[in-house]
Amino acid sequence: MESSKPVFEKYVFVCTNEREDGDRVSCGKSFCGKELHAKLKEAVKQAGLANKIRVSKSGCLDVCEEGANVLLYPENLWLKHVEIDDLSAILEKLGIKA
Repeated sequence: MESSKPVFEKYVFVCTNEREDGDRVSCGKSFCGKELHAKLKEAVKQAGLANKIRVSKSGCLDVCEEGANVLLYPENLWLKHVEIDDLSAILEKLGIKA
């Protein structure tokens, strides 16, 4: 196994997991995970930082009831109960003026 430096300076993992109706809640279906991922990705692109910050979809992080869930790396920040209104605060944490 070989290791290397990360390709991007920062990573944003947004849970977009979806479960069937009647199952446990999920960030992608019960909360705003999918919309949040799209808006964060677009904001990073608009800021001209798509080559430095990677916004990725994440599968289940197993804290579904705390959703929507977002992880920021290398800041090692786990954000829970995230809503679309939190977008500017997340961008600020990434060093982007909203």
